[in-house]
Amino acid sequence: MKRMADRRLRVADSKPGANRNRARRRKAAHGANIVLIGMPGAGKSTVGVLLAKALSRDFLDTDVYIQAKQGRTLLEIIDQDGLPAFCRIEERHVRSLQCRTSVIATGGSVVYSPAAMARLRASGIIIHLHLDLAALEKRLTNLSSRGVVMSPGQTLPELFAEREPLYRKNADLTIDCAGFSHEEIVGMMVRRLSRFTPPPARARRNKRKGERTP
Repeated sequence: MKRMADRRLRVADSKPGANRNRARRRKAAHGANIVLIGMPGAGKSTVGVLLAKALSRDFLDTDVYIQAKQGRTLLEIIDQDGLPAFCRIEERHVRSLQCRTSVIATGGSVVYSPAAMARLRASGIIIHLHLDLAALEKRLTNLSSRGVVMSPGQTLPELFAEREPLYRKNADLTIDCAGFSHEEIVGMMVRRLSRFTPPPARARRNKRKGERTP
């Protein structure tokens, strides 16, 4: 299962692989956050909590953060203020985040804001949790009460087609979650992240000196 899972990891970027890895190592070297993006129902919050535990990091869910700051549910914000206002509120709160070395699960609509994504990208490694449309349709039976940013009359397939290119454009890594448990997905992420997390400073010094590290 581990080998099959690793084969299903896909890098969601058009830059040469060497440049991508160097960029990720630079991010990882400075207390980078791990930012999860993806469709509602892809498992960002659940996987995020498990990943934070596995890596001994803090965890932040931006949807919960926004609700706490606003004193309202996402659905209430959307119903009372409208979709454009909600997106502005989301952008403002995401851009205000000051956390480091944390796992951040974002709302599915965060990719609509270039400013919010630029802030998240500057602070960490962005991982897209991809789940196919058929699996999402089985999971998302409560769209009307979930507080999903959707235009009036928009269907889930239309939302999926609209957002998937944005997720892939903004991601450093894309992980195909279909057919895997949350625990297996976390294992896949930990293995992939370990490839561009820099070694401790002592190990780097010893390597430069040609010494054997313990």
